[in-house]
This record gives sequence, C-alpha cells and structure tokens, in this order.
Amino acid sequence: MVRAESSDSMRTPATLVEFPSPVKIKNPAAVALGKLGGSKGGKIRAAKLSPEARKAIAQQAAKARWAKGKAE
Repeated sequence: MVRAESSDSMRTPATLVEFPSPVKIKNPAAVALGKLGGSKGGKIRAAKLSPEARKAIAQQAAKARWAKGKAE
C-alpha cells in the first residue's frame, strides 16, 4: 500500500476550526441548596468531634501531606 504525501496546505493552522467553549449554566435552586449546607458543614462537624478525634484527624492529614511531598 502506497501512502499519499500530505500537502503543506493541510498542515497550516488556518485550516483548523475553533469551536466556542460551552457555557455552563447552573441551576439557581441547586446553588442555593449547596450554600445552605456546605457553608456550615465543617464547623458543625468540628464542634461534634472530641479534641482527641480532631487531633487524630489533623495528624492523619499532616502525614498524608508530607508523604505526598516526598513522592514528587
């Protein structure tokens, strides 16, 4: 099988078609619901945890951050 040589005009950037980027439209009701629970979730969770549990979670997070830095 013989390959046909592509012409230089096919390789120029002028032949590329640029498509507009899609616009994401958010549902206002979903945004409002997300703001209701998302803004207070962490504060409420932290208030329910004991100091020992918060410390254990913080230590686990610190170990994960340090391990991630060493791997790179």
